[in-house]
Amino acid sequence: MLFTPAKIGNLTLPNRLIRSATAECMADAEGVPRPELADFYRELARGGVGLIITGHMYVHPSGNAHEGMTGVYSDELVPHLAGLAGAVHEEGGLVAVQINHGGMHSDAETVSETLAPSASSASFLERPAREMTLDEIAEMIEAYGQAARRVKEAGFDAVQIHGAHGYLVSQFLSPFTNRRSDEWGGDLEGRMRFLGAVSGAVRVQVGLDYPVFIKLGMWDAVEGGLTPSEGAQVAGALADMGLDGLEISGGLSGGTDLNTRKGVRSVEDEAYFRHLAQAARGTTDLPIALVGGFRTREVMDEVLEAGDADFIAMCRPLICEPDLPNLMRKGLQERSRCISANLCWPDDPDEGVACRCNLKD
Repeated sequence: MLFTPAKIGNLTLPNRLIRSATAECMADAEGVPRPELADFYRELARGGVGLIITGHMYVHPSGNAHEGMTGVYSDELVPHLAGLAGAVHEEGGLVAVQINHGGMHSDAETVSETLAPSASSASFLERPAREMTLDEIAEMIEAYGQAARRVKEAGFDAVQIHGAHGYLVSQFLSPFTNRRSDEWGGDLEGRMRFLGAVSGAVRVQVGLDYPVFIKLGMWDAVEGGLTPSEGAQVAGALADMGLDGLEISGGLSGGTDLNTRKGVRSVEDEAYFRHLAQAARGTTDLPIALVGGFRTREVMDEVLEAGDADFIAMCRPLICEPDLPNLMRKGLQERSRCISANLCWPDDPDEGVACRCNLKD
């Protein structure tokens, strides 16, 4: 099944391999992508992946999570973003933009203060975050919608809402970070309201036929956080929010390596969020993409054939080997060379994401 076509909404992917969003750190201080980001996407498209999801792009200046993050918060960025879409399309590829707001995880180098659904000084945060006002919540919902409009105007094939890894949408879903007593908090229905409003604002801007999906963190792995059973309930509500699919990952993580685990060296280590996909499969008929430690063709095929997911999403292996899909399709390679050392992300923001492991043939 790995190299058969499948759809997300009305977008047909030529195969089941998705490049999961990765923060490339290849933009300037205003969020304008540098030329090397287009080259980075060209190489991925030539490598044969079915869909590229860009690194997260910030929808509002207050949500710039880190240095080098690409922006989608202004109409002035649309021509620059169009160059990225064009680079992928010239190589015959498909590309979606992941839109995001860093919330409490925005760095001091990029924003003066951090926002969250509720005031937080959790130990894993760089600095305390303050509670958002009702006006700010409305402003951010509109920012997501306008960002999606810019994505479509720039010529991208789809948009993905980032609802994982402890960023703003994930923070609203989590009872650990959302302790509000108004309509935006409380029980799970209240905590889902922000995601529903964001999804609605996006759909208003892009229309009914444009593919919109989400990266959903179904499990926070912190005491008092979102549980897998609650995550499955969120998954079950996505179709009614107007979404076309979901990519399943983890949530807050609380400073652990929940979402990018080190040392994936055996098949037993792979597909570490598979149990979440199985839980979601019981609550939704939407197409599911699963990320989390995929390295071998054997495991990818087994997950697809078992029906636990419709797509396999990968991050670090495609930093290591952007041509891995073509190598697997041609039968030239059965396993990624990625050793999961988590050395991809740069210490110097001018360097950009790259494989920095000492790989031996």
